[in-house]
Amino acid sequence: MTRRIVRTIVQTATAALFTLIVIFFLDRNFRVLPDALHEYLPTHHAGSVVTDITLTKCSTLNIFSSCKLDPARWHRIDKDLYLGKNFLSSAYLHVQRKREEALEPEDKVVIDVTVGRLHPDVAAGKNGGHSRRDKERGEEHWEARPGGLWIKRSNKRGVSDSKDAVTALDVLFGDDAVEARPGWAITKTAMLLDIGSGVPGPHVTVRRGEAQEPYKPVPKIRDNGKFKIMQLADLHLSTGVGNCRDALPEDWNGGNCEADPRTLEFVVKILEEERPDLVVLSGDQVNGETAPDTQSAIFKYAQLLIKHKVPYVSIFGNHDDEGSISRAAQMDLIETLPYSLSKAGPADIDGVGNYYIEVLARGGSGHSAITVYLLDTHSYSPNERQFKGYDWLKQNQIDWFRTTAQGLKKKHKEYTHHHMDVAFIHIPIPEYVLPNLTIVGDWKEPSTAPAYNSGFYDALVQEGVVMVSCGHDHVNEYCGLSPNEQGNPALWMCYGGATGFGGYAGYGGFHRKIRIFDFDMNDAAIKTWKRVEYGPDVDKHIDELVLVEGGKLKAPMEE
Repeated sequence: MTRRIVRTIVQTATAALFTLIVIFFLDRNFRVLPDALHEYLPTHHAGSVVTDITLTKCSTLNIFSSCKLDPARWHRIDKDLYLGKNFLSSAYLHVQRKREEALEPEDKVVIDVTVGRLHPDVAAGKNGGHSRRDKERGEEHWEARPGGLWIKRSNKRGVSDSKDAVTALDVLFGDDAVEARPGWAITKTAMLLDIGSGVPGPHVTVRRGEAQEPYKPVPKIRDNGKFKIMQLADLHLSTGVGNCRDALPEDWNGGNCEADPRTLEFVVKILEEERPDLVVLSGDQVNGETAPDTQSAIFKYAQLLIKHKVPYVSIFGNHDDEGSISRAAQMDLIETLPYSLSKAGPADIDGVGNYYIEVLARGGSGHSAITVYLLDTHSYSPNERQFKGYDWLKQNQIDWFRTTAQGLKKKHKEYTHHHMDVAFIHIPIPEYVLPNLTIVGDWKEPSTAPAYNSGFYDALVQEGVVMVSCGHDHVNEYCGLSPNEQGNPALWMCYGGATGFGGYAGYGGFHRKIRIFDFDMNDAAIKTWKRVEYGPDVDKHIDELVLVEGGKLKAPMEE
């Protein structure tokens, strides 16, 4: 009896599975399932598919021209394709979208997009014509749209569920533009517009399939007890390649110095030589003045770090939000990217990007070995009359830091070795210029720390942070050790040294730098050094220094 029951259950399950498979394949071709059920199928694109694309131009000289289409049918991508550089004209890309379950039999789904003057088949060496017979057979063909756009559409059964269906479009700018989002691909040729020289060309970028969940690795101490952080300070990336400022040598590449390619080449070199476990972007990743499309600038560093499979965290500087996107919108975007561990932080705390990450101990331990705090130092003084210069960390940020640090201490005591806390900010705190600092490295320019001292230094020391590092002052590249009232080491305060060629340098000559922090949890030690972009020391550790040894701050004279 038992065997008969088991056999019946197996036969029933097999028949049901076979039926489901048959229905699935029938639905792919003939849509036999109702819409309400169909949208839960695993290959369904939640949301919409793109059914058409077009481009509009409008001019202030022509009152009848418009860059707006019927909003009930068309979605406008709100990026002026001229980047606001054409005082008379604007142009916008428009996308028509439909939810998959709302598609009518006559609706076509976009399955390919390209840009060029020639018919894509002619450009590929094929016959560019499309016969009547092909149309009768339902063969897909290229359709021309303004701006050199060509789209290919299909209304074949199941196409909306296929991997070819285009589900989203965007625009990035510059021939050096790259995609950082999974599932997206950028067209190599810019749209054909009378943009003029000096304005980065607009490139269509396309997503197929659903938006993918970004990969977020958990930082962890290596099996040998080591962990390495690379600080990228002041990248100052542009929309387009950008122009070098104060670059040395002056005759580099025949005097033709493009800022972003040179900056990113330097970053790649150090990434591949130092092989960090975490990258900290400590602000001014974007040079707002030369980045009318902030997104294009962000994707340059993100794509590079994603390609090298290095997790990264970021905070903002005073220039990041001087372009097209606010800090909050930038962080929303950055949080969606693979390998990004960046966070907006609590909404009720001043600034965007007040957060921390934990670096877990090696092996299977779930305990934290290192805590990295990151805080937003804002931008310009809100009270220029009384406190000239730059803004300061607000009291609710300092309170949040204290509360968070104290709340984590109990858990950190579960780690059987020395747990270490470090912090990163963009604008230095006033104590960076204390007269009794022990300095290692170059101090070339006056500090632009805020005139108002809000007390963050005291909070760092009292909560046991051993090191804080900043950027902002590009040609300062020192680490300074402050003493407490008893004359004992209190806190290491370091500068990253600017990395990007899109920002200033000067002050008697400065070669771009990248700072490394090397943690050895076997000895509860932190070492730091800098790498330089040009000159005889490119392969050396510059100003190598032990910051912490045996879990305690170490003064340079003790080495």
